[in-house]
Amino acid sequence: MSDSYFPYAADAEQRLMAGELLVLQRQYEREQPRPRVQTKFNYAWGLIKSDSKQEQRRGVAMMHEIHNEHAERRRECLYYLSIGYYKMGEYSNARVYIEQLLAVEPSNAQAQSLRGLIDQKVARDGLIGLAVSGGVLAAVGAVAVAILAKRSK
Repeated sequence: MSDSYFPYAADAEQRLMAGELLVLQRQYEREQPRPRVQTKFNYAWGLIKSDSKQEQRRGVAMMHEIHNEHAERRRECLYYLSIGYYKMGEYSNARVYIEQLLAVEPSNAQAQSLRGLIDQKVARDGLIGLAVSGGVLAAVGAVAVAILAKRSK
């Protein structure tokens, strides 16, 4: 199953250009010390879409603030929190937030698509982990056999 199977979850894979993020950052900074909720949301969204883990973490932190302070934005925040954690490779956290959204909106195609993408990554990373573990165990086993063979001579 390729990532293109999840067209609604495109936000999880698309990044924002540096210039676009800079526009959002400048707007956010202009509105300090009390930026509008939409401005803060836009900047958090842009940070989450960055390729930088540090910026993604900052965006997730800001999205958490919005989620906690503005009930009317919770649905969107749950979705973008899930994307943020997904992009940072924190799939269990990504799943927590997407499941919260799906509990409220079970037929949300965008959320279902993102959950599928998360599941795909977990399955792939799990298989890679098993392969690595299997390779390590095989190497340890070969060394143990070699040592035992030397001792028995």
